[in-house]
Amino acid sequence: MSKLGTITRRTFLFGTVAIAGGIGFGYYKYKQPIDNPLNTDLSDGDAALTPYVLIDQNGISIIAPRAEMGQGVHTTLAALVAEELDVALEQINVLHGPASAAYFNAAVLEEAIPFAATDISSTANRVRNFVHVPAKLLGLQITGGSSSVADAHEKMRVAGAVARDILIRAAAKKLATSASSLKTQNGKVISSDGQTLSYQSLASIAASIEPASEVALKPQSEWKVLGKSQNRIDIPAKSTGTAEFGIDVDLPNMMYASIRVNPSLGASMNSFNASKAEAMRGVKRIVAIDNGAAVIASNTWYAFKAVNAIEFDWANAEYPQDTAAHLEAVGESFHEDHQDSQFRDDGDVDTALESASSIVSAEYKVPYLPHAPLEPMNATAWLRDGKLDVWAGTQIPTQALKEAMNITGLEENAIRIHTTNIGGSFGRRLEMDYIIQAIKVATEMEGTPVKLTWTREEDMTHDNYRPNGMARFKAVVSEKGPTAIDLQLAGGSVNTSQMGRLGIPTAGPDIAIVQAAWDQPYGVENYRVTGYRVKHDFPISSWRSVGSSQNGFFHESMMDEIAHSKGLDPLQMRIDLMTHEPSRKVLEAVAEMSNWGEALPEGHGRGVAFSLSFGVPAAEVIEVAMVNGKVEIVKAYAAVDVGTAMDPRNIEAQVLGGLNFGLAAAMSGDISIENGQVQETNFHKYRAMRFYQAPEIEVRILENGDRVKGIGEPGTPPAAPALANAIFAATGKRIRELPLDKSIKFA
Repeated sequence: MSKLGTITRRTFLFGTVAIAGGIGFGYYKYKQPIDNPLNTDLSDGDAALTPYVLIDQNGISIIAPRAEMGQGVHTTLAALVAEELDVALEQINVLHGPASAAYFNAAVLEEAIPFAATDISSTANRVRNFVHVPAKLLGLQITGGSSSVADAHEKMRVAGAVARDILIRAAAKKLATSASSLKTQNGKVISSDGQTLSYQSLASIAASIEPASEVALKPQSEWKVLGKSQNRIDIPAKSTGTAEFGIDVDLPNMMYASIRVNPSLGASMNSFNASKAEAMRGVKRIVAIDNGAAVIASNTWYAFKAVNAIEFDWANAEYPQDTAAHLEAVGESFHEDHQDSQFRDDGDVDTALESASSIVSAEYKVPYLPHAPLEPMNATAWLRDGKLDVWAGTQIPTQALKEAMNITGLEENAIRIHTTNIGGSFGRRLEMDYIIQAIKVATEMEGTPVKLTWTREEDMTHDNYRPNGMARFKAVVSEKGPTAIDLQLAGGSVNTSQMGRLGIPTAGPDIAIVQAAWDQPYGVENYRVTGYRVKHDFPISSWRSVGSSQNGFFHESMMDEIAHSKGLDPLQMRIDLMTHEPSRKVLEAVAEMSNWGEALPEGHGRGVAFSLSFGVPAAEVIEVAMVNGKVEIVKAYAAVDVGTAMDPRNIEAQVLGGLNFGLAAAMSGDISIENGQVQETNFHKYRAMRFYQAPEIEVRILENGDRVKGIGEPGTPPAAPALANAIFAATGKRIRELPLDKSIKFA
């Protein structure tokens, strides 16, 4: 392997910086470091925000530069440092830190390369290592792709180990003794004769000590924090209402804004008449923005009321004008002119199909889906004295910084992005629209902070949606299972649509169109997966589990049909086809958990589905019962393999959330379009799963994988097919289009 592909702990070291009596510890993994994201505008007594680990007289802090949106990532990142620094988790303060390319996420790009997660060849690993280079060059400080822990699990531990080593040597210098005679415990260095020195008391000495070129990390057998369930550090503040979300930001003399833009997404505004709105109570100013207008008022409610009083003349969108036309566009994309990829083409599929005496085939469809997070889009911006501050819940703070520079013409050091807690995202806050609008409004109100908040209706109808899509398959099936599969998938390019809005260039096929379909570890002799790209301008983006969400439904419904076509047990057939041991084990685990094979009461049915997404094999079994002609979800079982479980209870929570998220979308999730406009304006039209419908869920976490992987998304893809397959088992009715409530009623 070339030097470019080799990552050693030596290259993680970043250096140290001391300010106001404190010391910052960090690291970087390439020889040419990115500038330390140091905020030079510090008051006396403040500590510098250096990469990852900071110790000053106020305590121990780490920079956890991934968005906390309910997934508990700040707790896990803190635990990684705490383990090596030899402190209790509660002794660490966690800050999101500044927007900086120093916090780039390399692991997030690994999902985009055309190597299956099960491919651990030297070539595949070399390419995985190579994508760290463009990640660094792009400065992608991004939260997504279940990549936060995968990217940070060694970085953060090294940062803690480097800090601990320097502190020991600082204590040795102060005590005039050898470093080897010292040990650490609970944030203190302890000498052989019992003297103790707090880490804080050693900071000023440690600042002058050069970090070691090599550090040893604790073996897993010595872990005290990692591998154990932790109390999440964000829960007390969230439980008492003291945690700050974007919508909570409150600044002196703040104004409030709301916007309305063309309901035909991306289309322009011809003109507007704001005379009625201008006369309304509390209105301070009305300004034109891209494709619409913004009202600035003395409170958010006044802004909401006034923006809805503006009369607009809208232009029409160029994409298809109704739901049927959008699906028609998908169907027309199964053509060689639209072919985007064919990452899997094993054996000779055409010959196998041509020579078969019978073929199993079907077509599946899924709709657009919104992200619909609880906290609507909002951001606060304050432009004053040649400086800009932006407060927002965002998954890409460096992109927010870039947009702010473009809009204002200010230099990077004149802009501060304050990343707040996020009240749900599911991929929505990978977008910049609401932040761009807030900054543009702030430029019209220079000197005054302005909080922009979207109405729920604006939020629901101006999302960037999970793409709709279709799948068509043909299969030849023997008495033991499939001998040939031809799977064709058609959908829009999330990569082109989303990255285009961010100004990030893209090229080549979009792996999301075939994600969790081409790379599934089923050993079928003749197996082809082809992706076709739908080409229109309806805005789409990453939705929890991205392409795996729809392809999980397509692929695992297909596998169920294949099994039942020959009377095979659908779970055992999957086990028999598996070529990947960790994947086989999650299937065996979920079979044991659900008592698969045991008789069920009349009217009950079990369905199984498997998906390997984001490197995590996940298997789920859903049990349903028919109650007065309606489907009731009785219980759900999930087995996942994350390689090494850093925090089992938090992993379990993420599987629970991902599974329920997938069930809710499968049951009733749907975005429809009429006259070019989204019709689901709020939750009275976009139906969410109710508490009483959520099943009891049992989760089992396995650790057979070869690498540490994340878990925010892998629980979602198997949910829809497991539910649909369970309904088939209970009723004999095969449903091939989501949402399921178009075909059957739920209790």
